Amino acid sequence: MGENIAAKNQLSHHQVFDVSVDVHPQGGSKCFDDDGRLKRTGTVWTASAHIITAVIGSGVLSLAWAIGQLGWVAGPAVMLLFSFVTYYTSTLLSACYRSGGPHTGKRNYTYMDAVRSNLGGAKVKICGLVQYLNLFGVAIGYTIASSISMMAIKRSNCFHSSQGKDRCQINSNPYMIAFGVIEILFSQIPDFDQLWWLSIVAAVMSFTYSTIGLGLGVAKVAETGKFRGSLTGISIGTVTQTQKIWRSFQALGDIAFAYSYSMILIEIQDTVKSPPSESKTMKKATLLSVAVTTLFYMLCGCMGYAAFGDLAPGNLLTGFGFYNPYWLLDIANAAIVIHLVGAYQVYCQPLYAFIEKSVKERFPGSDFINKDIIIPIPGFRPYRLNLFRLVWRTIFVIITTLISMLLPFFNDVVGLLGALGFWPLTVYFPVEMYIVQKKIPKWSTKWLCLQILSVACLVITIAAAAGSIAGVVLDLKSYKPFATSY
Repeated sequence: MGENIAAKNQLSHHQVFDVSVDVHPQGGSKCFDDDGRLKRTGTVWTASAHIITAVIGSGVLSLAWAIGQLGWVAGPAVMLLFSFVTYYTSTLLSACYRSGGPHTGKRNYTYMDAVRSNLGGAKVKICGLVQYLNLFGVAIGYTIASSISMMAIKRSNCFHSSQGKDRCQINSNPYMIAFGVIEILFSQIPDFDQLWWLSIVAAVMSFTYSTIGLGLGVAKVAETGKFRGSLTGISIGTVTQTQKIWRSFQALGDIAFAYSYSMILIEIQDTVKSPPSESKTMKKATLLSVAVTTLFYMLCGCMGYAAFGDLAPGNLLTGFGFYNPYWLLDIANAAIVIHLVGAYQVYCQPLYAFIEKSVKERFPGSDFINKDIIIPIPGFRPYRLNLFRLVWRTIFVIITTLISMLLPFFNDVVGLLGALGFWPLTVYFPVEMYIVQKKIPKWSTKWLCLQILSVACLVITIAAAAGSIAGVVLDLKSYKPFATSY
């Protein structure tokens, strides 16, 4: 069945979302891989750096708030559940990188290529739509988060100099524009392979601010001498019964967003060298990354909740749960901004590649789209400037920046993104592709277990989306476009 679908899709080479490029195999050699492309050089460590850059993002900062809504029992339990589901479905997805065998099968260069090879038909278009809309949404979420961190640096210095007398209200727009300008420059890095150094810098930054958040939480607990919070989360009275339900659902979305990276897993796997098989390397990288991430998430989320209890802010380092030491907050927030600069690019590369390959196939004779201008750089390899890449990626960054300025609601946007991307990209497609790839019989025990996992995650996704939409609607009631101050 899988082979028939794959053969059928080879014929329909010009469908809307078809961006697969078949390169004639030239056999393995010192310079080329079995698909004729330049030798891949990625390892467990570079793949882990890419994953950690993508995963330990701004989501970590909302975890104290998320645990605060769910309480000491459900909060950590939900976090462990999401970490297990993410790890397990990532191993299923990594097994789908090659179609026809783990060592010599045809490579799938993107998430959509894997869906096309294994599922085919309308599911390819649905996957493309969900994946690229989600990546677009993540770019907006990261722009909002970085501007909030930049403003937090300004505010903490303002609070320090005025000794807390000045309210220090700041407009977010100039900071979003500044982040957009930086991203326009970095967006000209052509592809994933050349992003490894940015990923390593970003991964170091993510550990920096997570450790500072954890340290400040520990210090706060030591100062008060008690663990705050309750077994069931934020108490009725602080919020209404209805608010508690919606906030609990939104917390599920926040935790889901904190673990989301499946939509770029295949693209990361395509940078990994073999032997050993790419799926083996990716399983190790996924285990390492998810374990490190969960440890950090547990520590940061739990210590933040222990420090502030019901009053845990939506963004631990910028909700001004901490005022001092202000210089440490500045370092942490600067680290967030640097990390998000890298994470934005890691997430957007698959979207950039999709659009550029589609346009090149549509207009093969256009110099504007296909011609590279060689710019020599002393001491480095020459830079290949492509005019279409310059114009389209610049427009993309401008659009995400403008939307961020229109909807600067960090917590609710984070929850909504997590909810919308979690079930289809992290659970449904990996499960369905794995069933086809491994030819698992319908109604067998394994098939039933995988379907139960998928349905359970769908229910969680619907609840999380509902909670986040309720939060956005509430925010919009008291919001004026382009005039938001914090």
